[in-house]
Amino acid sequence: MAKKKRGKSLPQPADGTKLIARNKRAFHDYEVLQAIECGMVLCGSEVKSLRDGNVSFADSYATVRDGELFLIGLNIGAYAMASLDVHTAAATRKLLVHKRQIRKLKAALVEKGLTLVPLDLHWRRGLAKVELGVVRGKAQYDKRHTIRDREAQRTRQRALRKSRDA
Repeated sequence: MAKKKRGKSLPQPADGTKLIARNKRAFHDYEVLQAIECGMVLCGSEVKSLRDGNVSFADSYATVRDGELFLIGLNIGAYAMASLDVHTAAATRKLLVHKRQIRKLKAALVEKGLTLVPLDLHWRRGLAKVELGVVRGKAQYDKRHTIRDREAQRTRQRALRKSRDA
């Protein structure tokens, strides 16, 4: 019988997908204007490593080259049990989207200051998907405003819980 993994599990979305990892830094540093879900071209050891949750979003972004979409800098760690089909951790990976969606993304990226950043990785019906966001960088005061709003929301929730329990 397989052992259960210990540790903190990620909150799962209600739409039947299973979250692998979320790019918290992207939500802190950028304002998400638009999001799109893409498939990924992966080899076997990459899929096994994703199932273990061995992924890092540090400095990753997506770009359009020759009419195709590529994810650059996503670090999928090595799978310990792989022997023959060992993958490169920070390889450039091809993303699977319709040409019409690529044209829309390319048109959106023409505007100055916008970029494509991976927001999360998840499983949908057994397939690894990445959610890309068309994002604009936040200024420092916007980041402080977001933190202040989040803290105010937490204190409201605590007060509501205390009044309900009392």
